[in-house]
Amino acid sequence: MRLITILFLSGLCSAAFADEPQPPGLQPLQPPPTLDANAQDADLEPQVTITKQTEQTVEEYRVGGRLYMIKIIPKVGKPYYLVDDLGDGKFSHHEGLDSGVRPPRWVIHQF
Repeated sequence: MRLITILFLSGLCSAAFADEPQPPGLQPLQPPPTLDANAQDADLEPQVTITKQTEQTVEEYRVGGRLYMIKIIPKVGKPYYLVDDLGDGKFSHHEGLDSGVRPPRWVIHQF
């Protein structure tokens, strides 16, 4: 019974606020500017430069002309990355692009 009463009263309240008059002097919003999809995608897509050397292959990743990551694939061994984390031109060594952060996982309920 309480649920029906609450639903009925909330319906009355919402109907009362729905008929509020709009303040005078409102102007319609201007439509958003059109975007050139081709130009925007070209700016966000990384440009990859691949340089093959005798002992390794180097892949340089750039966005907007700024070098942000270098992947080095040696002939023998695992590939590794040099990443500019802060954007200051100083690269740090990473074995992989995995950050290593593992959130805790607990079993809350088991069926």
